[in-house]
Amino acid sequence: MRFEVTEVDTALVVGSGDVPMLATPRLIAWMEAATVQRAASFVGAGQTTVGTAVRIEHRRPTPVGDSVEIDAEAPDAAHGRHLTFVVRAVNGSGKVVAAGEIDRAIVDRDRFLGARAHPDTGH
Repeated sequence: MRFEVTEVDTALVVGSGDVPMLATPRLIAWMEAATVQRAASFVGAGQTTVGTAVRIEHRRPTPVGDSVEIDAEAPDAAHGRHLTFVVRAVNGSGKVVAAGEIDRAIVDRDRFLGARAHPDTGH
């Protein structure tokens, strides 16, 4: 997946910092989107995946106007309902912007959507 960094993607606008460079939360969202796309081959009818963990090292700044190519390498197989993706973001100059892993869990969509917000209180 390829994204171009715009003003709305900056740490200054997102609120994660005070510089006009690609915000880490936006970068992680793009990386997660790539894992959602790659996870599609692991889910059956009535299933979806949800993010469960993010381990990302944001290594270099990316200015507005630069592009970022996101790659999510899918695992060979699911470990039960658990999937770990190796993710990487590379800028328009071919330099690694960020790398790490994102975990997703395969869940039953209806059961997940019906889960109570506060299971301990029943409310």
